Amino acid sequence: MRGMLSPSLMCADVLNLEKELTVLDNLGVDYIHLDFMDNKFVPNITLDTGLIKATKSVISHMKRDIHIMAFEPQQYFDRMEIGEGDVVSVHYEACDDLSEIFADIRSRGASPFLAISPDTKPEVLTDFFDEIDGVLVMTVYPGFAGRPMVEGSFEKLAAVRRLIDESGKKLLLEVDGHVSWDYCKKMRDCGADIFVAGSSSIYQKGLDISEAVERMTEMVK
Repeated sequence: MRGMLSPSLMCADVLNLEKELTVLDNLGVDYIHLDFMDNKFVPNITLDTGLIKATKSVISHMKRDIHIMAFEPQQYFDRMEIGEGDVVSVHYEACDDLSEIFADIRSRGASPFLAISPDTKPEVLTDFFDEIDGVLVMTVYPGFAGRPMVEGSFEKLAAVRRLIDESGKKLLLEVDGHVSWDYCKKMRDCGADIFVAGSSSIYQKGLDISEAVERMTEMVK
């Protein structure tokens, strides 16, 4: 399977979001990464539910890759208009009943992913492999863009990949956090399928976004 890009909208030019979405959509990018935070699970607020909903009317080819860093994430599903083709990641520590939430996501035609933070042990995933379509591994502590990678992240990515492969499931492995020019190839070698590209790569200051997308696509193919 080829590597896929998921540029993070929280790293884009906030005054030109529609334009940047259209550019990415026309470049053949697979996903657009949409971060939602409640200022409780993580100490920050980024894209609101209204903006995440509005992206549906702008993109034609990309799938929405919605990463919900919030307690009780299901309360936001209707406001985001989660539906067919969306990927929705919820955090292990943020949910009282993960199975119920995964079933809700799937009933809407979307794909449930389980997100794990740097301090979450990979082994927690094995209880949910029958209920999810993928795993999102955070290689930085969630909440802010531009943070340094947590030590041991490559080993953790590789460990999650092994667990998936040993299970026999065809699950996608997504990596989020400091997906830089220096690290993306090694992340691919560790088994990542989807790359959340932000301020350390595609949105790096001074780079043309179309050239950056082409460069990273080649690096993770």
